[in-house]
Amino acid sequence: MQPQQNEYQRLFLNDLPLMDVRAPVEFGKGAFPHAQNLPLLNDNERQKVGTCYKTNGQDAAIELGHKLVSGKIKSERIAAWTAFAQAHPEGYLYCFRGGLRSKITQEWLRTEAGIDYPRVPGGYKAMRNFLIETIDSAAAECDFIAIGGLTGCGKTELLAELDNAIDLEAHAHHRGSSFGKHATPQPAQIDFENTLAIDLLKKRTRGHHLFVVEDEGRMVGQCSLPLALRQTILQHPLVCLEDSFENRAARILKDYVVDLCAEFIALQGADSGFAAFADHLRLSLRNIVKRLGAERYQRLAAMMDEALAEQQKNGSVDRHRAWIEGLLREYYDPMYLHQLASHGERIVFRGDRVAVMEYLRHFAAKNV
Repeated sequence: MQPQQNEYQRLFLNDLPLMDVRAPVEFGKGAFPHAQNLPLLNDNERQKVGTCYKTNGQDAAIELGHKLVSGKIKSERIAAWTAFAQAHPEGYLYCFRGGLRSKITQEWLRTEAGIDYPRVPGGYKAMRNFLIETIDSAAAECDFIAIGGLTGCGKTELLAELDNAIDLEAHAHHRGSSFGKHATPQPAQIDFENTLAIDLLKKRTRGHHLFVVEDEGRMVGQCSLPLALRQTILQHPLVCLEDSFENRAARILKDYVVDLCAEFIALQGADSGFAAFADHLRLSLRNIVKRLGAERYQRLAAMMDEALAEQQKNGSVDRHRAWIEGLLREYYDPMYLHQLASHGERIVFRGDRVAVMEYLRHFAAKNV
């Protein structure tokens, strides 16, 4: 491993604080965990400097940048950097390529605040490439086993009990189904890939080379699985977790109704939160109307409306069972069984949670 790669590995393994001095628009497209955006140039200033660079060259652009960030603005930004550096003396700063913006930030911290704060060589781009390579190398060098099963069988709960699990849905902040959104948005694609890569890096460093993942499609909500990882998982064994229909329906009721409603209410308050939760359920059902067919959709939508009215009136969620059970029997179960048929050659085991956990332990022991 190159010396710089060793440094990137140390940064991510130790969750070191990072001062990101890129513009907010850059930060919003993708960043790292434990990074805080404290830009040298805001979006408007960056655009002006970029236009000047294209028209008049680097020297003119640098001169404009110093003019835009001067006086009170400069003092405020140095004060913010100083506060970060003092609060996180073990941290680092970076810009996009580890070039001019991070050098200026470093210089101003030194000359104006007397702080020598380290800069990440290569900046965001180099760290991002390191994490992409981390995913690719894991896909090429590690073994995987996928956990499949009918909707609501408890795959996420099983993964939570395993030290070598990679919870793709947790990284994507989405439960993976048409109803899988949370009250808060999913991460940007780059953020999803970054947290996934760091998870793989940490677990590989702890000695794991066999990973258990949920059997996902290409997309987890709006997040796309990295191609190399997706292709690798499809070449590895599949274990089917089984549970009773009653337990599955109860689990979905808790996850998609009770807990999700609580998420919305915690975020938006009782009235607005419940309204947003109800809108989410209705939209999720509407999104699959073409696959359900008009008659089935209207029947399930009516059940859902009755359940929501009852829940809003007295807090009872019992009526939600009707549309949940109907959706499982008439849509999710047939769809998943059809998909599973195309992967039949990959299936190496079927069983309940206890049996699957035992199988995974034996499988891991054989693959040490």
